[in-house]
Amino acid sequence: MAMEADLAVLVGLQASGKSTFYERCLSGRYALVSKDLFPRGARNKQQRQMRLVHEHLAAGRSLAVDNTNPSPKEWHPLVELAHARGATVTAYWFPPDVAGSLRRNAARQGRDRVPDVGVLGTLNKLRRPLPSDGFDAVREVRLDGRGGFEVRPAPSWLPRRSPGTRWLDHRASGSA
Repeated sequence: MAMEADLAVLVGLQASGKSTFYERCLSGRYALVSKDLFPRGARNKQQRQMRLVHEHLAAGRSLAVDNTNPSPKEWHPLVELAHARGATVTAYWFPPDVAGSLRRNAARQGRDRVPDVGVLGTLNKLRRPLPSDGFDAVREVRLDGRGGFEVRPAPSWLPRRSPGTRWLDHRASGSA
């Protein structure tokens, strides 16, 4: 019995653990597409990414898109393409830990290090994915403090972050 292809969309800040999660948990079963792997000066990275996603899905292969994917603007085309190809789509949500991401990012070298303003800019766009966004499943991924990950179904009862509110402010208000 052939297994249905799945598109895993990793959603979270830079240095939140997405690439390490892919390597440790998905790499044996999912091909990888990431704009970080394209040459620095590559043009049309979005078109290139979508072409690669299409090629993998057309071949019936599961794949993971390892970018920040902070909002529907980034993930909606992926969800539509996967469903058009008969694949399921799973969001892997890495809730923001700004201090942790900034600390891990500061330890990076060269091209791997993102300016802090880039991490904070992503935070301003970041929204938790929901099944109502077209995902067949949403999983929450957290660092377990021992070098691994805890993965569980994301709580569906949490409200979305309102546009223009920061995650830290939203959480501090007790409304999330």
